Amino acid sequence: MSIALSEKEIAPLNYFLHSYGPASMPTLHLGWIFASIVVVVFLIVAGLLAGALLHKRPQNSGKIDDADKGLRWVYIGTSISTCLLLAMAVYALITLNTVARPPQAPALTLTVTGYDWWWKVEYEYDDPRLNFVTANEIHIPVGVPVLVKLKSADVIHAFWVPVLAGKTQMIPGLINRQWLQADASGVYRGECTQYCGLQHAHMALEVVAQNPAEFQRWQTAQHRRVALSPASDAGWKVFMEHCSGCHSIRGTEAIGAHAPDLTHLKSRSLIAAGTLTNTPEHRERWITHAQEIKPGARMPSMVLPPAELTALSAFLSTLD
Repeated sequence: MSIALSEKEIAPLNYFLHSYGPASMPTLHLGWIFASIVVVVFLIVAGLLAGALLHKRPQNSGKIDDADKGLRWVYIGTSISTCLLLAMAVYALITLNTVARPPQAPALTLTVTGYDWWWKVEYEYDDPRLNFVTANEIHIPVGVPVLVKLKSADVIHAFWVPVLAGKTQMIPGLINRQWLQADASGVYRGECTQYCGLQHAHMALEVVAQNPAEFQRWQTAQHRRVALSPASDAGWKVFMEHCSGCHSIRGTEAIGAHAPDLTHLKSRSLIAAGTLTNTPEHRERWITHAQEIKPGARMPSMVLPPAELTALSAFLSTLD
């Protein structure tokens, strides 16, 4: 049985103290051991420095073996530090090998593509007709490994969900791989950790770990195509005129490929790659002030008459 965790309990910077999956546990132990070694070395060096400052050196007795005694300690210290660094390197390589592959076959395969500055998430199935695309939010079932294939559409990015797995580079022209597994249901924050330009700090995503039944319901909802209603006609026309060149909505004529897929936009908790919560007010603000909120983003600040903005906002609210 999985245990639901609050967002406070799984805050991103808790990765040094907490791990919520087998892909991050070995890295957690590695961090603890390396930090302990650093603290011990610091205390030894500080102690030696304090001793040297407080100890009054006797007058040179004229014996020539004083220098030899000093060199002897240099040799001993160098030998110990060399062995310690070698042991740390070996342990780091063992950890890297441990987290390189999951203990069992992945139950789900995703492809995550980094853009300036958002995430495209593609769910892949044996039957291609079941594939679907979403953005900036990853849903996974609890307790099973998930294979994540990582790509970049422009510059080098890095995918990191701190309490679930380590960092992996996303390099243009290459496909890297890592795996995630959450052992507790909850919402886990992810980040790009490779500086990728002006809005690097505003390139976040959420991993939502759900029990199998909840994940299946979410997956079924994502497969559902949007049904346009007459009540949304005005907003749909505004969307097609101003938004469809970049955004797509499955099952409609909107097939833009340069911006996030908006098929089930309302079901997401955040927009603009984690910059704003997904509320009608924030959606309108993002549409009209995108370049003030996220300067340099590909989303332009749009100037729309109030009636068109209201209609567009109402249409977006139907995309659940």
